[in-house]
Amino acid sequence: MDMKNVSNLKFLIAIMLCASIVSCKRSSGSGNVDSATGWRINDRQGGFQYNTDFKEQETPQGTAFVEGGTFTMGKVQDDPMRDWNNTPNQQHVQSFYMDENEVTNVNYLFYLDYLKSVYPPEDPNYALIYKGALPDTLVWRNRLGYNEMMTENYLRHPGYANYPVVGVSWIQAVEYANWRSNRVAESSLQEEGYIKRDAQYTDLSAESTFDVDTYINAPSQTYGGKEEVLQGGRRRQQLDANGDPINIYANRETGVIPVKYRLPTEAEWEYAALGLSELRSYNIYRGRKKYPWDGQYTRSGKRATRGDQLANFKQGKGDYGGIAGWSDDGADITAEVKSYEPNDFGLYDMAGNVAEWVADVYRPIVDDEFNDFNYYRGNVYTKNAINEDGTVKIVTVDEIVYDTLSNGKIVARDLPGEIATVPVDTDETYLRTQFSTSDNRNFRDGDKRSSRYYRDNFDEGSDQSQTSKMYNSPKHRIAVDSAGGKMVREYDKSATRTSLINDEVRVYKGGSWRDRAYWIDPAQRRYFPQDMATDYIGFRCAVSRVGSKSQNKNKRRN
Repeated sequence: MDMKNVSNLKFLIAIMLCASIVSCKRSSGSGNVDSATGWRINDRQGGFQYNTDFKEQETPQGTAFVEGGTFTMGKVQDDPMRDWNNTPNQQHVQSFYMDENEVTNVNYLFYLDYLKSVYPPEDPNYALIYKGALPDTLVWRNRLGYNEMMTENYLRHPGYANYPVVGVSWIQAVEYANWRSNRVAESSLQEEGYIKRDAQYTDLSAESTFDVDTYINAPSQTYGGKEEVLQGGRRRQQLDANGDPINIYANRETGVIPVKYRLPTEAEWEYAALGLSELRSYNIYRGRKKYPWDGQYTRSGKRATRGDQLANFKQGKGDYGGIAGWSDDGADITAEVKSYEPNDFGLYDMAGNVAEWVADVYRPIVDDEFNDFNYYRGNVYTKNAINEDGTVKIVTVDEIVYDTLSNGKIVARDLPGEIATVPVDTDETYLRTQFSTSDNRNFRDGDKRSSRYYRDNFDEGSDQSQTSKMYNSPKHRIAVDSAGGKMVREYDKSATRTSLINDEVRVYKGGSWRDRAYWIDPAQRRYFPQDMATDYIGFRCAVSRVGSKSQNKNKRRN
């Protein structure tokens, strides 16, 4: 090879190396360099920190993935109960995660044990916290039935460990979801090295609890501000030039703080129960799927299990399980979770066993004219309370807030270590088009934006507060006598009340062991006071999905 060719070859190799370096720089730096400015991300100590290696949200503990989409919400078959509260309407829900099964007795007992450890009921300052979280075991009693065995054993006996918890009100279910969010976030931060491992075991007290919102907004005040806990993680074991510990806290940008657990919305629950992931026929898309399984019958048509019941529900009058040893659904009251086959989303007992609380406030009409995306009625917007010095207000042991419910029970609303909240005000609502008030539970129920707006004896110039409400429910009053401290209950005995619907009644979905097959249709909807409990309503939690709609986005692109 002559010198000219060698020179040309070297020149070509140099060009190729330069191109390769530029290409590598662009591809490898695309995640760590701001595409708008060219500045490097995560380059400045104590500056903007961002997880550029985040791949995908991990499936939360105990849940299954439900890919969102469109579906026909509301029953399309006959309505023998004549409720007329589930007119079919097209809705779209985003992807989310839902518990594979209902929260069980042992799950809830673990929660109670935590409360007992942190807030000892023998301490007068905390007695009402534990008592307010206890399920009502007296829901099993019946005037003409002997059910004392369930009253005494169902919640706590190991024989019922993996049975769905009942006797839990909607308010208690929400508090459990909040507690679960804190425990999962605490575990995640320990795994990632931001806080001391096993901190919840070494110093478990009311003064040093972990709250995820507090950690996000005021991390140095988590665990009561105990630095030995916050600096115990391996990420905190870094020193600056002077040898002092570097304050490294996780934030939402790190991607290590999990999304919170909550109750599913009614639309989410119904969509998940239908299990539309593998069934794409025209009839199913249009809303003609009757049960969480395929087909129009409650018994299995498969050869191996032909004739077996596919859910736990009431067969007929005086028949809660079938004839013993034959045609039996395997349960007379509730059944152990996962006793029946899951639907196509991998969710168990979305029909029968226990009905389940969902997040929504009940109204007979789903207002799809106003919204058909992630439909939910029940928004009450709040914001963090702020101290005079501009810091967020953290609830202390002496500032626990209790609510007295309509049935006289007392529950804790704000616990030590949590951030106190207040309703949003005009600073947040001014000139907004999405919302104008903090409490939106009765939005478009007789107000100016509702097509059902009306007034009784509303004269010109009179106070607009005289506007009639859509639902005329009883107004019971509960108060504590300031002199003797005795509970005073005043029942509304008015003969003019025409409805039980108000802003404190919540939707529950699905049939239960007490219900006939009619109620196990996922589109059926009923309501119950949010502060009361039964022996046939349980609950499961949901978690919102962040990022892509599908878990298989890369596969689809390829």
